[in-house]
Amino acid sequence: MKKRVFRQALLVISMISLVLAGCQSNRADSGGEDSSGKTKLTAVIVKHSLTKDVNQMKWLKDLEDRANVEIEWQQITADWDQKKSALFASGQVPDLLFNATTDSDFVQFNGLFEDMSALIEQEAPNVQKMFEEHPELKTLAAESNGKIYGIPRYKGIWPDNIASMFINKTWLDNLGLKPPTTWDELESVLIAFRDGDPNQNGDSTDEIPMDFSGMATGFSAKLLLGSLGMPISEDSPNGYFVEDAEVKNFFVDERFKTMIAFLQNLYSKNLINKETITQGYSKYQSLGRGNGDIAKIGFTWGWETGDRFGSVLKDQYITLPQLKHHADSTNELYWSYDHYTQNYGDNAVSISSTSKNKEAAMRFINEFYDPKVSIQVLFGGMNDTDKGIKDNGDGTYQVLPPADPSIDPGSWKWTNAFADLGPFYIADDIQDKITLGTDMQSVLDEKAVYDDLLKKADQRSNVYPQDFMKYTTEEINTLALNQANINNITDQKWAQWMTTGANIESEWDAYVRSVYDAGLTQNLEIRQKAYDEYLTTLK
Repeated sequence: MKKRVFRQALLVISMISLVLAGCQSNRADSGGEDSSGKTKLTAVIVKHSLTKDVNQMKWLKDLEDRANVEIEWQQITADWDQKKSALFASGQVPDLLFNATTDSDFVQFNGLFEDMSALIEQEAPNVQKMFEEHPELKTLAAESNGKIYGIPRYKGIWPDNIASMFINKTWLDNLGLKPPTTWDELESVLIAFRDGDPNQNGDSTDEIPMDFSGMATGFSAKLLLGSLGMPISEDSPNGYFVEDAEVKNFFVDERFKTMIAFLQNLYSKNLINKETITQGYSKYQSLGRGNGDIAKIGFTWGWETGDRFGSVLKDQYITLPQLKHHADSTNELYWSYDHYTQNYGDNAVSISSTSKNKEAAMRFINEFYDPKVSIQVLFGGMNDTDKGIKDNGDGTYQVLPPADPSIDPGSWKWTNAFADLGPFYIADDIQDKITLGTDMQSVLDEKAVYDDLLKKADQRSNVYPQDFMKYTTEEINTLALNQANINNITDQKWAQWMTTGANIESEWDAYVRSVYDAGLTQNLEIRQKAYDEYLTTLK
């Protein structure tokens, strides 16, 4: 079986009655036909919080018409990991599940999901074409026994890294400072941001020198590990990375200790947002947008300046190259290489084994993988309602600017389309026919500072290919249970160390032993075996 990030190890049985009541009350009688002769199906979609009611998406309604189906949508924007356990345990699952399943679900709820292998051959020529053109996607989709419970997505036009490191250049200029190049220089700049009223609004207490989003997200201070010679990749799930073809975990690495000590020092001097550990992603993004034309954040991480800071403040920020540890440091520098995470995605859509009309469900899925439809799934419809894509009429397409100029392009896309969470196949020959929006053009320009570092990525020695590593059912269960125990220690400890004056050095050895004893030793052995097997598949 394939391995994924396991954030939930046990079923939340206590929630069954609550969630099931809500789900069953909304569940239509699927498999029949409505008055127009369309097949009625039910579907659940786990979507972004910005995404509007999918019933208002004209491109999606057109898609239903093409497949001759009528979908009753159940839409989830939060707490799906908790809700799905109760729903799946009930067995009352909708016909279609969009962005709602993981490989661990297929193991825990064996028999609940349909093996789509035969259906793809019978009803899904677009999916077949995707597998033919990119065989690795079929490898990604298939279980060790060849069964396919989730169909993946592919776009191939995204950059090879998730996060950029940003600093407010306007603040630097206002204080007569240069962009930092080392950790020491960064600390000096942050102190100046704290004390110098760099946003020049007369209040020297409203600036937040540094902000990041936890330690598990892509927009995290863990990216500073690249300053210490650590080649993290694919968003380093649960701290795992590969170095010299050996699977390791940064939570027990001496370089992580060095980084946490640095963050502890910054935090003690009031240079890091006090809500960094507890704030959600929406709060993180909101702080980046500041207050009108008054910026609040000095140094941070994000996807793109417009996405992180909004259209009003984006021009104040520049992308900062990776920092050296110290001026005389000889560490090899790295930036997180996230090609697979960015451009491949597993389990974009699944079918329930209890669906009364699996053929119609697969025909609907197949429409998502049509070349012209796929770019609408990602960017928005080619119509006057969604206003995402323009068909130039000559086989080329243009991503349109937001119809509402007050909304940045990224937010507009996430509002009017399934965006990155949808099922789609942006084929390699289509990529050259799309003129991307200003946000994606900006992304590519801003991330260019990491190009040389990303060239150091080596699929055989320092890239952790999480999505392509396979495990047995027993190994999946072992990994999940161990990881829950490991996370209970690591999540609490790094937060405690950063926010208190605890002596990291004196506690480190005992902490490391506890993490290994919690299951890391076994998890590393299992992951190393899977990684070694993955290497044998490379050409």
